[in-house]
Amino acid sequence: MLKGNVRHAIVISIIGAAAVAASIFPTIEFNFGGIGFERGSSGPLGLRLGLDLQGGVHLVYQADIDDPTEEQMAGALQIIERRVNAFGVTEPSLQLMDRNRILIQLPGVDDIEEAKRLIGQTAVLEFKERVCTNESCSEHEDRDIGLTGKQLTSAYPDRHTTTGTPIVSLVFNPQGTSIFAETTGRIAGTGDRIAIFLDEQELLAPVAQEAILGGRAIIQGADFTTQRVRTMAIQLESGRLPVPISIIEEHDVDATLGKDALERSLLGGYIGFGLVVLFMLLYYRIPGLLASLALLFYIAVVLAIFKLIPVTLTLAGIAGFILSIGMAVDANILIFERMKEELRSGRNLMSSIEIGFSRAWSAIRDSNISTFITCLILFWFGSRLGASLVTGFAVTLFIGVAVSMFTAIFVSKTFLRLSGSTPVGRRPSLFTPVPSLPTNPTSNARRRRS
Repeated sequence: MLKGNVRHAIVISIIGAAAVAASIFPTIEFNFGGIGFERGSSGPLGLRLGLDLQGGVHLVYQADIDDPTEEQMAGALQIIERRVNAFGVTEPSLQLMDRNRILIQLPGVDDIEEAKRLIGQTAVLEFKERVCTNESCSEHEDRDIGLTGKQLTSAYPDRHTTTGTPIVSLVFNPQGTSIFAETTGRIAGTGDRIAIFLDEQELLAPVAQEAILGGRAIIQGADFTTQRVRTMAIQLESGRLPVPISIIEEHDVDATLGKDALERSLLGGYIGFGLVVLFMLLYYRIPGLLASLALLFYIAVVLAIFKLIPVTLTLAGIAGFILSIGMAVDANILIFERMKEELRSGRNLMSSIEIGFSRAWSAIRDSNISTFITCLILFWFGSRLGASLVTGFAVTLFIGVAVSMFTAIFVSKTFLRLSGSTPVGRRPSLFTPVPSLPTNPTSNARRRRS
């Protein structure tokens, strides 16, 4: 049995070292067999922080049509996700709510108007042939030539080669290239122009000195900024949303408030952990010390899992994690109380450890299964209603309870077995708060009869 416990201790040490390493390094990157793996964020220990802790923008959009299809909403979500990813938002959260709403959370974004313009609007691009009726072209007629954003291959932010001002560079597909070349060739050397409209607003109407055959064009405007050009390029390239949407809820979260909430949550966690360890040491002695070590192992493993999955930690998620720490200790308390009863009955330490774990297992199993069921229900309702705080609490609590079962049954049991096989195991009084223990039930019975 001792060899088996030593092997278990080695496995525990390897898992604990890997968990500590994963938690300590802010970023984890490696490539295995052509498959890249990258984890880490700007949060403490490289953990991913949610909107309420990092600050950012919270938006809820609703379809403007009755009974949109699942395909329409899924298409809208896909286009919005493509826009957000191209915009460079770190770890955005997007999900469908009910059948006609989309929840969008953008951590680290502080310009809510720019976010709304990026997500909810579709840049409608049109090219028209402008036939001038006077020399200054103050009087003109615009003709549709069938060239719009639909013929775009790509659109990207750029800078004008001469002035250095922000512009949007356009590249057309073969159909668009043919239309553009034909139109510019027709108006080349005349007073007519190519008028470019974005969202029905005229941006510019340049003349063409010669036919433009390469299928490229630019969009520029007096009010164009680097950010505006970037947003416009994303809108043009991602295309039109399959269903019109309008915003029904919006608010931004101050990063300062999130930082303060995180600091207070961590302080509460430190205090709670310290009180739990103090109680375990004072009341359960050696088992309490071993449970505290197992608890440190538990915290390291859970944080590593949060980072590697990764889990987005919200304030409610941290609360779920702290609650799971208490539940991890609760399993040890059940085991230690059963051990205490066996020691009181006169069993030796190793026998009390085995029977204590065996008899406490059913209570630990049933209580944790009921917690798992509650977590699944909370996660389902949170996902349906778009309540990210509820889903964050459910996910962190589920992971924490699952790891706590492994810690209580495998880690704590291994530690107790190893300690019981050392000279400390010859003093059962160190393993229970009972002041005196019968060392020989038979002799004690004879003493009472005499």
